[in-house]
Amino acid sequence: MTTTTNNKQSNASHKPQSNVESNVRPDYDIEIQKIADYVLNFNIDNDSPNADNAWHTARHCLIDTLGCGLLALRFPECTKHLGPDFPGQITPYGARVPGTSHCLDPIKAAFDIGCMVRWLDYNDTWLAAEWGHPSDNLGGILAIADYISQVNISQGRAPLTMKAVLEAMIMAHEIQGVLALENSFNRVGLDHVFLVKLASTAVVAKLQNLPRERIMAAISQALVDGQALRTYRHAPNAGSRKSWAAGDATSRAVRLVDISKRGEMGIPGVLSAPQWGFYDVLFSHTNKDLATKPEGERQFKFQRDFGTYVMENILFKISFPAEFHAQTACEAAVILHPQVEGRVEDIEKIVLTTHESAIRIISKEGTLANPADRDHCLQYMVAVPLLTGDLIAENYEDSYHEQHLSIDELRSKMVVEEDERYTQDYLDPEKRSIANAIQVFFKDGSSTDKVAVEYPIGHKRRREEGIPVLEAKFRANLATRFIESRCEEIFALCSNQQQLENTPVNEFMDLFVVN
Repeated sequence: MTTTTNNKQSNASHKPQSNVESNVRPDYDIEIQKIADYVLNFNIDNDSPNADNAWHTARHCLIDTLGCGLLALRFPECTKHLGPDFPGQITPYGARVPGTSHCLDPIKAAFDIGCMVRWLDYNDTWLAAEWGHPSDNLGGILAIADYISQVNISQGRAPLTMKAVLEAMIMAHEIQGVLALENSFNRVGLDHVFLVKLASTAVVAKLQNLPRERIMAAISQALVDGQALRTYRHAPNAGSRKSWAAGDATSRAVRLVDISKRGEMGIPGVLSAPQWGFYDVLFSHTNKDLATKPEGERQFKFQRDFGTYVMENILFKISFPAEFHAQTACEAAVILHPQVEGRVEDIEKIVLTTHESAIRIISKEGTLANPADRDHCLQYMVAVPLLTGDLIAENYEDSYHEQHLSIDELRSKMVVEEDERYTQDYLDPEKRSIANAIQVFFKDGSSTDKVAVEYPIGHKRRREEGIPVLEAKFRANLATRFIESRCEEIFALCSNQQQLENTPVNEFMDLFVVN
């Protein structure tokens, strides 16, 4: 029997069919390549016009971050999260957790360090379209650097130095901060710790000397991993998860790098894949700017190339353990305290003038359920220094709140208003102010001055004023954990840029061990 070919049917078989998918594997998304090339190729000393400023600011960031972690060890709700996953676990060459006797696998150590650092909401801050705390990345950086250094020594090789830690901090700050400049993850309900996971993954992979393809594979794993929701940061669900979420993110980064180091394949089109990629699933469906763009053009916006900009402009929380949008409000409240003291019963109303982001994130009324709820309430953070002239971490605890019901009385008298100029200056890359103003009105018709503070003491514009206060904060935090001679030894090392950079990581960590 002779078989004839149906030419029409044969030709049709070569046309694209709607019921199959193209399986041509793409190159890695350009954004992933951009991050990998930055950590591999950017040389801070040669490529940054402000290298000295970046290195010095990174040193101040390191000591402030560690100090915040040490202070958090005074709080049992923090320390209950620390230590090995299971009692009795022993990890050879384990990473040390500063201020404790814990010696853990790097994944758990990264969690513990990150948890400590973020617990009191006292470490550095970056404010833009997205917010966050880039020093959260120190959890993964310090844990893996200590582990690598100890393993190297055991094998007769040189340990990493603290300059490698500072470099990783600068790069992690830059990745997290530059992505935050133009891309609002909070607008689509995602928490900013996503950027911690992403930045930590890139720099931890670099610290482990992974090649470019493996770094990109690790970054793709961080992107496809599923991201935390902001639910635990907002009324009425604000809670303590916000204090360990960044530790979880930087720890997860260490795990994903380890998986990729073992040869696990990456997901090259994780961002751009139609229907299944990050942009379509988690970003563009509620982001009109992206959703209306055709496939292939839905990308993160980059205001600037990666360099050292973010570390140079980082915001330090120097005076108050408070959400950063309230820092200047707290300063204004302290200034007004003498005019209010003894007249609380006479207050008719308190007008808080602020910027849009503060209203959206931390303006609350009603019962505040826990410390994490209170340190994200603008009105609470203003009421305490108006009443007492200061704001410290203990002021958020249940026991303090129960003894000072006048705080809630003051909150009930507060009116929050937006000043559009404050909002504009907050978003202006040349200003990046975080302005707040307070004026108190009394029942007799009199009022206090309207006190406005546009730049907090931790802002780049107030560095000369702020650094001595930051160093005093570090000294005070050291004293909560170590004897005086150890405090002086640590402070002397951390005050000498060259000596610190040349110090082996394992020797630096030795200074923070508590037996």
